[in-house]
Amino acid sequence: MSLKYKSLEETIETNKGQAQYYNKSQPRSIPTQIWGFLRENTLRSIRQEIGIEKDCYNQHQIWFGDLSSKKVLDLGCGAGNVHSITLAKNSKQYFGIDLSMKSIEELKDKIKEFPNANAMTVDFLSDDFKENNFDLVYAYGVLHHFENLELLFKRLKNILKVGGKIISHDPLETSLPIYILRRLYRPFQSDALWEWPFNKNTINKLYDNFDVLDRKGILGISKWYFMISLLPLPLAKKKQLGKYLKTKDWENSSKSKKHLYKCMQVSFHMKNR
Repeated sequence: MSLKYKSLEETIETNKGQAQYYNKSQPRSIPTQIWGFLRENTLRSIRQEIGIEKDCYNQHQIWFGDLSSKKVLDLGCGAGNVHSITLAKNSKQYFGIDLSMKSIEELKDKIKEFPNANAMTVDFLSDDFKENNFDLVYAYGVLHHFENLELLFKRLKNILKVGGKIISHDPLETSLPIYILRRLYRPFQSDALWEWPFNKNTINKLYDNFDVLDRKGILGISKWYFMISLLPLPLAKKKQLGKYLKTKDWENSSKSKKHLYKCMQVSFHMKNR
């Protein structure tokens, strides 16, 4: 029996709730606050300490290539992600869009010196977003907000040129311990209606709809670095071990789906057919 996903109209209604949430007009449950703290503090400190975060952002910039002739969509960019200014400054045309009006007002101020750059509060699934013919869509922490993958992929394919690229970064729930944690947390999750971490089905559908040029998984075996950090070893030695595990994730996740599925997050570099 096939799963019934939300229609376009239902998804747009859900996104209105998401907009209110990110404008912080709705309260967040205590479990959501705890999860956010662990994600933004514990995981980020691990990523920074052994260089995962830097490697990830550098890889995205390599995948951008020469932006000077490209029309770029910075999808779900909030007030600006780590690459928003680079994209706005260097692309031929830049469009930063997000559901949150508050965030977009902040982004407008940041990119006002770039005449080729625009920022707008809009749902890219709606008819209000009329731009198309993009060379590049950058979606950092965005694609997993869509439960209905058919709607998402159809829209992406329609707004991209043939041969246009997508660079994405999203959470995975293919690792058994992470899957269990997420299942325990989900009933108490304030943003559960628009949080759909990638599973094996998602990844298979990406391959069905786009040409995957490269992928990089992070926090696979290196997610256990927090245990290494507790060992009575010199800090330099602990970092050395952590960087070794990070490298194994980085290299093996691009070649082996089995290793990719151990990871907590994944970046994709894809091309529209």
